[in-house]
Amino acid sequence: MKKEDTVKLISAEGFEFVVHKDAAMVSQTIRNMLTSPGGFAETEHGEVTFPEISTTILEKICKYFYWNLQFASGKQTEFHIEPELTLELMMAANYLHT
Repeated sequence: MKKEDTVKLISAEGFEFVVHKDAAMVSQTIRNMLTSPGGFAETEHGEVTFPEISTTILEKICKYFYWNLQFASGKQTEFHIEPELTLELMMAANYLHT
């Protein structure tokens, strides 16, 4: 995978997730950050830092991005969410417009 085809998502703890750009674009917020004109750092470097999203939640969100792409292409599988993550995950999903 080429670097320009990926996006680095960084959690509050500094953990980095490198995901395919198509997967990251599932999030309207990330899409706006990466495609906005004006020379924003996120656009130029392909990195987005989320100081309010923990590593555990960001990992689950990255898994959801890939699941969403599979679901959109017709592969219907279950996406399991642990009950203890539900509230924090819903808040992050709301922020990310996913």
